[in-house]
Amino acid sequence: MTKDEQKVLAATTAIDTLIEQGKIFSGMKIGLGTGSTALPAVKRLSERIQDGTLKDIKAVVTSFQTENCCKDLGIPVYTLNDRAIGGELDLTIDGADEIDGDNNLIKGGGAALLLEKIVAYNSKAYAIVADESKSVETEGTKFPLPVEIVGNARLPIEKALAKLGAKCVLREGVRKCGPVITDNGNQIIDCTWENPVNPKKMEDEIAKIAGVVEVGFFTKLRPTAFIAHSDGKVEIR
Repeated sequence: MTKDEQKVLAATTAIDTLIEQGKIFSGMKIGLGTGSTALPAVKRLSERIQDGTLKDIKAVVTSFQTENCCKDLGIPVYTLNDRAIGGELDLTIDGADEIDGDNNLIKGGGAALLLEKIVAYNSKAYAIVADESKSVETEGTKFPLPVEIVGNARLPIEKALAKLGAKCVLREGVRKCGPVITDNGNQIIDCTWENPVNPKKMEDEIAKIAGVVEVGFFTKLRPTAFIAHSDGKVEIR
């Protein structure tokens, strides 16, 4: 299977399995993530709504991209502040840029890490869908860790990150002059290390830096991961 086929397989398997297990149910409040693996999950969710399996699903989205997709598919969109949501979700489904053996994540390749973390960390349960390329032994050395920052604090933040051993690169826009600007009006610094780092420790250390808005390590809520492989099998861990 190609990588794109794996993404669809992981997403479809996750939605269908969680429905069978009673973890996705009619009337639930569900967070929906961003990116090329999360969107197939949104599409599969809409199919299960259309076939009558699910009703009265209330979605909280993590980006303009996902909001547009939900609107196109007829899934009602709310915010965490809406009375119908009450600041808490039953489940969030999202993708990941890296997932290690302990199900620690790196997220934010699509620059949506702030809302992704707010939604995930206010959910009772968390599910991740991924293709096999996202499964890694260690984190910090290959896929860059995104750090969302206030632009006016870029230089002192880069110096603080360098003290933590990180090599920093300000993310530049594609077909746009200048840095990437997030949905929240912030900038992204991508960080790599020569040697693997402790995700749990580094999430806390980077979050302490003044001017850092959010960190792309997700370690506080252990997800169930659905990882599709090229042989057509889906690993659930």
